[in-house]
Amino acid sequence: MTLKVPVPFEYVFPAGALCLGVSPQVDFDRRGEADNQARDRETGERVWVVRVMDLDPEAGKFGRSTEVKVKVVAVHQPVPPASTVPGYPPAVQFEGLTLTPYVDSQRCKPGRSSGECRSRMAYSLRATAMRPAAVAASSAAA
Repeated sequence: MTLKVPVPFEYVFPAGALCLGVSPQVDFDRRGEADNQARDRETGERVWVVRVMDLDPEAGKFGRSTEVKVKVVAVHQPVPPASTVPGYPPAVQFEGLTLTPYVDSQRCKPGRSSGECRSRMAYSLRATAMRPAAVAASSAAA
């Protein structure tokens, strides 16, 4: 069983998020099949990958990417809302957001001792739905 920690959207994206695109997640075990989209293990529903830009200024520090992928489990492909600011991606929020921690050992190379392994703690994000971002009443009044 995988640990899924429910988290409020505001904890993960305190400054909000902009939707950059939505695509089906490919199940590489089903390559070559007509329908190779990944399915959720628990529900059997399709898994969609939503690329978002984290608007938190701290997210891009030290040369890190501000792009985050959130997997949305849904029957139909999530449709990004229309942008409220012409020329900019639409602001979105996620419902049912969960965080799954894991050890990313891709940096470990064969032959290195465990002290030289550069593995790190990482996490993946899942959600049940995507919707337009709610505008805070204080910022709308300003």
